[in-house]
Amino acid sequence: MDSITLAGPLGAKLRAVREGGFTQIMLSARDLVEHPEGEAAAISAVRRSGLRVTGFQVLRDFEGLPGHLHAYKVDVAKAMLRMCRALGSKVLLVCSSTSTHASGDAEVLARDLRKLATLAVPLGIRVAFEALSWGKHVSEFARAWEIVASADRANLGLALDSFHMLAAKADLDDLDLVDPGKIFLVQLADFMWRELPSREERINTARHFRVFPGEGVHGAEVAELVRRVDGMGYRGDFSFEVFNDDYTQLPAAFVTARARASVKWLTDQVSRRSLPIRKDRPRARPSG
Repeated sequence: MDSITLAGPLGAKLRAVREGGFTQIMLSARDLVEHPEGEAAAISAVRRSGLRVTGFQVLRDFEGLPGHLHAYKVDVAKAMLRMCRALGSKVLLVCSSTSTHASGDAEVLARDLRKLATLAVPLGIRVAFEALSWGKHVSEFARAWEIVASADRANLGLALDSFHMLAAKADLDDLDLVDPGKIFLVQLADFMWRELPSREERINTARHFRVFPGEGVHGAEVAELVRRVDGMGYRGDFSFEVFNDDYTQLPAAFVTARARASVKWLTDQVSRRSLPIRKDRPRARPSG
């Protein structure tokens, strides 16, 4: 589960996720800094919950900025890395830049992500780079992979987000180009209409109208993504990243129940289509 799907204070979210049968939670920086008793109390609550932190989000608009803008973002990144480590999270999520000030030079983008990964090494954190479907220069996972591969750092990899892949109409065959060991996180969500032709529609749907897998109209594509990455050998975490205004107005137990239903739907879809067709074997004749 992802904390962004649930209403209420951090403590209530942690209880709802645990009682809903989940063992992990994806957290955001706001979960810590908006805690009424402060950051230290928030971290303590997370550790007491017994939930493992799947990842920490989200560092935005980091790569490609010049001069003083880059220095500013480095300071922000250092602070987020410290919070990430304090939570016990091993993954920091970084979204591709949407800034009009960002360079599109592939070498510059790789250089900046390389620097971020280097900052994360002493803290034992992996950096997962995600292509936003409205990113300024990186809007598809295949392009994100090119930058990550060029940066060439062991703790720098990809986050795959089914929403952004669907919105950008990404070709799943491009997954064949990706080293499965460099996929650090897979985030799953769907939405309820077929097309998102404009940047504005992508942003609005992404931030307000995502739904769980099995609730939208792209179920076959989401299930296929899971089958593909599993077939590649991915054995990492899956997280529901579902920004939904309706769900943040409803009791957390109602939302986590729908999430559990989505887990079952997805498991049924993937396992049923992955199993080979069973052929009836001829029965052995009785002896004697």
